[in-house]
Amino acid sequence: MADKISRRHFLTAVSMLAAGNLLPFPVRSFGLNRKLRVALVGTGIRGVDFWGKRLVDEYSDLLEFTGLCDINPGRLSFALRYMGVNCPVFTGFEAMIAQAKPDLVIVCTKDSTHHEFIIRGLELGCDVLTEKPLTTDEQKCQAILEAERKTNRRLIVGFNYRWAPYMAKIKELLAENTIGRITSVDFHWYLNLYHGASYFRRWHGLRHEGGTLWVHKATHHFDLLNWWLDSDPEEVFAYGALEHYGSNGPFRGKNCRSCSHKKECRFYWDITEDEFLMNLYAANEHHDGYLRDSCLFRHEINIYDKMSAQVRYANDVVVNYSLTTYSPFEGWRIAFNGMDGRIEAWQDIPWLEQGELSQAELHAREMAQQAGGMEHKPIIVHKNWKDYETAVVSYPREGHGGGDERLQNKIFKNPEEPDPLKFAAGSRDGAMSILIGIAARKSIESGRPVRIAELTDLEPRAKRL
Repeated sequence: MADKISRRHFLTAVSMLAAGNLLPFPVRSFGLNRKLRVALVGTGIRGVDFWGKRLVDEYSDLLEFTGLCDINPGRLSFALRYMGVNCPVFTGFEAMIAQAKPDLVIVCTKDSTHHEFIIRGLELGCDVLTEKPLTTDEQKCQAILEAERKTNRRLIVGFNYRWAPYMAKIKELLAENTIGRITSVDFHWYLNLYHGASYFRRWHGLRHEGGTLWVHKATHHFDLLNWWLDSDPEEVFAYGALEHYGSNGPFRGKNCRSCSHKKECRFYWDITEDEFLMNLYAANEHHDGYLRDSCLFRHEINIYDKMSAQVRYANDVVVNYSLTTYSPFEGWRIAFNGMDGRIEAWQDIPWLEQGELSQAELHAREMAQQAGGMEHKPIIVHKNWKDYETAVVSYPREGHGGGDERLQNKIFKNPEEPDPLKFAAGSRDGAMSILIGIAARKSIESGRPVRIAELTDLEPRAKRL
């Protein structure tokens, strides 16, 4: 009864907020006098590792897993062993909620099914934390927003890039009005032939599963832009094409392991060299038919591999954005133009840095959770009529530049800490990031600019709350 009273008091407090605000919700603020009960749906790599094993290793004093759910029973068995938990497993979501009785549901399923588990989790009385992207189209997005308002439960979106110290320093400089009012931004993200190609091997290469990389991948980048600019997008015009992968390839097979073109294909990838992926995916593909090493030249691929967009914000900032999926290197560059100067930032641009890691190793270190050495990277601040200045930021390479650990600490360990830079992300943040990508898709298909207000009932704000 004490738990229910604390929860009622919490909900009374947040009910005073306008439903349209959809503010982020720190889960430990339940006021519980026991461990948080957590259930996970979706036991792919992101689920069992970042939202699974890492939570067990780092926060077992604060939370406990009471259920795991997946359509693949083999992955469920592996998840129990890998995460080191002893809880019931389920192939049915509602059965898990009924038996596991979680306070929090973590959603790590395919992007196209996020809405199903978010909405039903909210309806069944749980708060929900979802991996990005929030969902894949505007109808599903609207349904999620309405469910959160109706149930008065809270939804957290796991945007980890915000929390990386390098990204945070950019936010700090902009918040301090270092270069005056921002007028335009150039933002370019490059995926290399290792990481970029991997999306086309997986279910992400199918539009109906991942919403294209405009949504699955670029949601990260658009969320950063929205957060940095402290404004909502208003209109999007975009171009895109599939020119490198899919049917453009010179040959194709079912998957890399069974392919007859191993010797001649420069994209041949031997999954058997990765014990973790073999145990998680290959050993269990007979349950659902999912091949983790599918051919990236298969004809069914129907997403874009080159993308470019112009985004106009409600505060009149104009952004030029591009995403390349077959670059020789992996990295990104951004420049903010202001009335009083310019800020330039980048990571992993070879001719600007003396990196010693291979392109495959760079991605592996970013995804790893184990602590390693520190990076020290510059941000250049140009002031009109003055010499430029350099701000050097130190951060770990691992865990998405240190963002993973900081995100989870805020959610589970230090939710009451002040958040002046607004790191915590809720459903409105998740919606506005995917709506840029959805609008970009629609713009390519229609050949016209698409207004964000056309897509859901969210009205873009020049200044975010």
